[in-house]
Amino acid sequence: MSKNLYIGTKLVAAFAMSRLEYNHYRDWDLPDDEGGSDAGFLIEDINGGATNHPDHEGYISWSPTVVFEQTYQPKTNMNFGHAIEFLKRGKKLCRAGWNGKNMFIFLTEGRDVPNNKERSFALFDGDTVTVCSHIDMRTADGSFATGWLASQADMLADDWMIAD
Repeated sequence: MSKNLYIGTKLVAAFAMSRLEYNHYRDWDLPDDEGGSDAGFLIEDINGGATNHPDHEGYISWSPTVVFEQTYQPKTNMNFGHAIEFLKRGKKLCRAGWNGKNMFIFLTEGRDVPNNKERSFALFDGDTVTVCSHIDMRTADGSFATGWLASQADMLADDWMIAD
């Protein structure tokens, strides 16, 4: 059997719970060959999966603590790669290290726009101009900067978070 490797990025809710507590929560019997005292987390997938428990909207499962800690980090300390993935899913992102209030970045999807020949697109022929997808920013003063570019500090930072 060949081994295929995968990398995952998703938003989950997690609740500390032992394997035995999880089995009791699900009204399951703990298998005889499993110890129930190992620490872990009930994980609820926020972004999809049909519900498999009446008290949860998303799909739930259990993970041992060591696996959980290697897979997930709090949504307030993501790296830039995670931030990009969540931008692609329509989330607004910011950094804890930014000192402007209410600043965030977001993905603007590409689209065709009218060619206003008297203004910035005057050099292009045709009635429309295709604007490519790009990242924009809401600045501290409430204005919007089109075509935001990450600094090296932004790309290497681990304090990215979903802007609520």
